[in-house]
Amino acid sequence: MYILFTTTQRTESVQIARVDLIPRAPRFREDQFRDLFREETPRTMNPPRQNDTSVRPADTPPAMPADSAAKQTSSGAAQTDAQKKNVKAVEIVWEGIRRRLNLLPVGVAANSITISPDGKMLLMTAAAAGQQNLYTYSLDELSRDPAVARQLTSTPGFKTDAQFSPDGKEVFYLQQGHIEAVSVDSRQVRTLNVAAELDVDFAKEKSEVFHQAWSYLRDNFFDEKMNGVDWNAEHVKYAPYVAGSSTPDEMRRVISLMIGDLNASHSGINPGGGPGGAPRPATGRIGLSFNPVEYDHSGHLRITEITPLGPSSLVKGIKVGDYLLSVDGKTIGPHTNLDELLENKSGRRVELDIASSADGAGKQIVPVQTISRQAELALMYRAWVDQKRAYVEKVSNGRLGYVHMIDMSQSSLDRLYLDLDAENQGRDGVVVDVRHNSGGFVNVYAIDVLARQNYFTMTTRGFPSAPARTVLGQRALGRPTILVTDQHSLSDAEDFTEGYRTLGLGKVVGEPTAGWIIYTSNVNLIDGSSLRLPGTRITAHDGEQMEMHPRKVDIAVTRPVGESYSTRDSQLDAATKELLRQIGSAPRK
Repeated sequence: MYILFTTTQRTESVQIARVDLIPRAPRFREDQFRDLFREETPRTMNPPRQNDTSVRPADTPPAMPADSAAKQTSSGAAQTDAQKKNVKAVEIVWEGIRRRLNLLPVGVAANSITISPDGKMLLMTAAAAGQQNLYTYSLDELSRDPAVARQLTSTPGFKTDAQFSPDGKEVFYLQQGHIEAVSVDSRQVRTLNVAAELDVDFAKEKSEVFHQAWSYLRDNFFDEKMNGVDWNAEHVKYAPYVAGSSTPDEMRRVISLMIGDLNASHSGINPGGGPGGAPRPATGRIGLSFNPVEYDHSGHLRITEITPLGPSSLVKGIKVGDYLLSVDGKTIGPHTNLDELLENKSGRRVELDIASSADGAGKQIVPVQTISRQAELALMYRAWVDQKRAYVEKVSNGRLGYVHMIDMSQSSLDRLYLDLDAENQGRDGVVVDVRHNSGGFVNVYAIDVLARQNYFTMTTRGFPSAPARTVLGQRALGRPTILVTDQHSLSDAEDFTEGYRTLGLGKVVGEPTAGWIIYTSNVNLIDGSSLRLPGTRITAHDGEQMEMHPRKVDIAVTRPVGESYSTRDSQLDAATKELLRQIGSAPRK
């Protein structure tokens, strides 16, 4: 007997652990073969009792006192009930149980698991290559096939509530609002045609949603005293307004007013939006920026910037200063909406009429393949980072490197690992920028990269010397750094700032952070609304509560209004100057 469970810590891949409740005895295929020839007592025969030598007619019970017979009848009925329930106590050998924990080498990051009815197969809902699908893994110790993850589904939809059929031959699951079934053997998927109507009494629902939200916050808000707010009085105050609301949006607006009285960050309520919702139109992007003043005056789109690696940068015939005259033959004028012309064309081929002047001189048709808005924003952000990196290199005369984290997500942490490349490793120091960082959860991992110090060097024949941490595969910078923050550095970016200062990694330049420092979670209400629950208090090393207390800076620098439209960055100037002062004039060896 054993227990299976999933285990992980934040950015680690989810793993499946097995704990044997009793010491594990080996099983052999030979035993299965011998069991085929084991003699069994026929079910219709009762084996004779060895100590019973009396002779009685068949099916004649021995005589017994009347009261004993009554007791026998009562206890016999109880035993029959117990047998029906087939209750068997679970045996656990506690001694050495910790040593009996092992990790199953399933090879995928499972977020939910289910065991088949016969106990021989594990069903996993797992993500791989950015897609979530169902996998099986053999638990049969006597199987002749090696235990490997076997993929059941290959569709991109989000899958939940996967479970085996009673015979273990199919798996049922939910995907995009539909019930699907997949055969374990053939992997063929079928959709169950299930439809149901639901009538909702909004007058009762809105009252229940309001009470749910109020109750969840009462029981989970990080401050038991509700930041000094009389929470019972809040219920009395806002209940009549909820009763008077005529739409779900009005109801949520009232609940938002109640939540606002708590004066806490990471709070709010949002409408539900399940995976089965209608997709939004995908507007294509062409990677061009235009002069807004000229468009306001004349209605002409003059190109001022071409996004690096964007659609328009990958074709010939488009340059800064050109004019975009039409899209797929539709002329652009003062009242034209470019987004409307590109609606539902994300990832598709479009033809742009490009000319060197607004009157059409030198016009040519240039085909491009559009990208999504998210992809364009990512390219624009990378271009911005490259500009800041070049800026720091210039003002430091090539001595300092630069990295930026837009948030504290896993993808940003991976990007940090890539950006601490050979070029940054070769600088005398690095400017770390978390301005406009919207938070996340990886601050401790990012801090580790900066806090780790190198302690010896490894040199492979024919290759340059390198710090041991890098050679052995551990992310570490090993260079002096300085941190830049602003009032838009939020949440986990503020945790990062606190760790940076507490560990003495360097000075902080710029503006104090926002002071929005609570760890939160989400819960769905009965109508599908999503309520945020700020449930974890964050306290600084000196005991100060960090919520509503921005992290301070060592060198205060506020960028003048309008500076962001120029080529200057006064906060990076100050950070560069201070870091160069710290490392001295002698270049690093």
